[in-house]
Order: sequence, then C-alpha cells, then structure tokens
Amino acid sequence: MEACSSRELEARNYLEKHRIMELLNYLTSSLVFHQPEKPREYLVALLERLRIAKVTGLAFPFFMDHSNVVAMFEMMDSSNKGTISFVQYKEALNTLGLCTADEVLKDDGCGITLDKFRLEVNKRTKEIWSAF
Repeated sequence: MEACSSRELEARNYLEKHRIMELLNYLTSSLVFHQPEKPREYLVALLERLRIAKVTGLAFPFFMDHSNVVAMFEMMDSSNKGTISFVQYKEALNTLGLCTADEVLKDDGCGITLDKFRLEVNKRTKEIWSAF
C-alpha cells in the first residue's frame, strides 16, 4: 500500500503552494487572541482587510503590535538574560501561526534576542500575507 496517494500529495502541494495552513494558523491565532463575540463576522472582516491591504499596498492586519511582541518575548525571557532559547523561539512562532510544528528552522546555537525575534515575526507576517 502506498504511504501517500497521489491525491494526498496533490492536496499537500496545493496547500503548501498557496500557504493555506499558514493562513489558517494565523486566522485561528488571531481569533483566540481577540476572542470576538461574533467570530465568523470577525474572520470575514479580517479577510476583507487582507484583501484591501493587498490591493492598496497598505499594511497587512496583524494582531501582534510591537508592544505585544515585546511582552511575549519578556514572558519567555523570565530570567532577563536578553535572549530566549531556540525552542522557545520556534514555539512562539508556531503559536503565532507563523511557522508549522514540522518546519525546519536553523539553530545557529546563539540565543534569540528581542531584535531577532521581532524582525522574524515581522518578516514572516509579511511573507504570509504577501502570498495571498
């Protein structure tokens, strides 16, 4: 028996090509972060803001502003070393819907600073939104 049928492979390739899993992770994270009373209306509005941003070139909607990114980093850096571990970094990106659990990220052996974390969050956010 085949480990993965051609239909499954075709579906996986489609999802990767169009970055659908990243979009769904982002939408879910945003939904949990804001917890709106009317989740369906919130998602429709968020997708509409995405469409407008893409057409006009305006900034993409993102629920994590600078202060939220800093707060998240500071919670992970409980000993105030100024760095977080690579494991914390990857888990944070996964929690934000900016990477998948099975995505391979390069660990250079150095701790992750706030600047590196902030830049990566911003870069990955732009990459995800620009794909749509």
